[in-house]
Amino acid sequence: MRMRPTVSWTPAEDLPPGTTDPRPVAEILNAGGVLVLSGAGISTESGIPDYRGVGGSLSRHTPMTYQDFTGSHAARRRYWARSHLGWRTFGRARPNAGHRAVAAFERQGLVTGVITQNVDGLHQAAGSEDAVELHGSLGRVICLSCGARSPRRDLARRLAEANPDFAPVAAGINPDGDADLTDAQVGDFRVLPCTVCGGILKPDVVFFGEAVPPQRVEHCRALVREATSLLVLGSSLTVMSGLRFVRQAAQAEKPVVIVNRDATRGDRYAATRVALPLGPTLTAVAGTLGIRVEAEAASESEAEAASESEAAVEGEAASEGEAASEAS
Repeated sequence: MRMRPTVSWTPAEDLPPGTTDPRPVAEILNAGGVLVLSGAGISTESGIPDYRGVGGSLSRHTPMTYQDFTGSHAARRRYWARSHLGWRTFGRARPNAGHRAVAAFERQGLVTGVITQNVDGLHQAAGSEDAVELHGSLGRVICLSCGARSPRRDLARRLAEANPDFAPVAAGINPDGDADLTDAQVGDFRVLPCTVCGGILKPDVVFFGEAVPPQRVEHCRALVREATSLLVLGSSLTVMSGLRFVRQAAQAEKPVVIVNRDATRGDRYAATRVALPLGPTLTAVAGTLGIRVEAEAASESEAEAASESEAAVEGEAASEGEAASEAS
């Protein structure tokens, strides 16, 4: 019998305390060669809630597991109904100052790469060119039978047409794009098959209980090997999928700095944890380094991404979103 994945942990009493001094962040960025590992906390300022912070969604919501999704049509109906509604929020989300600061550090050559545990695409929308989506992207859909991938906006339009009267009011939206709906609100929501082979469609994200593809893990390990230091932004590092890279950096004696308001499972491996909000902190650090952070929607890539998101939302308006996961 497979155990349900770990979604929480209890901080040890001997964890080092956080600091409110942002200078450690400025110091490692100024030295260059920084690899960024980001989690749900960097997207909260964009209106996407996190899992484990104050008011985090895990206090009221257990994310869908791969085993439940693949093993039950009822579970898939519940997931797609909730995710279809939640996708509207994700379509409207815009990169915040934290995302834009990371992109600015990349343009200056201080950040060598980004590994994100988030599935919202906001790093790319802010201008990060080679962000590795560790847990995939809600912007894509994959068929579990034939492997065909397609844009999420295409499925959203199909679902809107198949469920024209589906317009419930959600109690909240979760970091994996899953809206909080009751079974009664889900009702008889119609789930659609793959247009290529008729197989089961799944968002192209790594669910809880599902393994991150080995080649993606190895690519991330290579990024850690090539980096001079690791900067963790907004992740509790509860699940091994992200924590293993912190451990790898620490074992290689590379400095690890974490920016997260709450204690993390990686604190014992870090030189320090800065307990400050991400957007203002990264913007202030950029200022001390003489680096300009683009204003909202000022960059061409962000403006294009915003336009695409708005078009997708308009197409779905008739009805209607760090998946975080644990990998072995």
